[in-house]
Amino acid sequence: MDDEMMKRICVIDGQGGGIGSAVIKILKQSFEERIDIIALGTNAVATANMLKARANRGASGENAIVQSVKLADIIIGPISIIMAQSMLGELTPKMSEAIASCRAKKVLIPLSQEDVEVVGVSEMPLPRLIETMVKKNLAGLIP
Repeated sequence: MDDEMMKRICVIDGQGGGIGSAVIKILKQSFEERIDIIALGTNAVATANMLKARANRGASGENAIVQSVKLADIIIGPISIIMAQSMLGELTPKMSEAIASCRAKKVLIPLSQEDVEVVGVSEMPLPRLIETMVKKNLAGLIP
């Protein structure tokens, strides 16, 4: 596939990168090499685990996230990626601002360890949330 047609997806996660890793595994199964996945971790452990899940590339930390989201077509992560000081303080205000204000389509998974409750969201297990995200939110965005 032509590189210009390939969608660049930034998967953002922190702490151990478990949510991001699960997302990347399903994305790779669903879209194979039709997408370019950049694993962006708030720390090196999260990034390393997302790279093990077969992300194409990865980077860690505030500047990597702030700069990389500018190039993304789609951003995927837990809802806390747009909340300053979330993930036990790993997600900085600069990160949340860059993510929330960039041009990319944001697909947020309603999982959070923060004191935030999203009303009207059903409580599905993570694998089912990811499956729903791929079928309903991404299928039309990725050729």
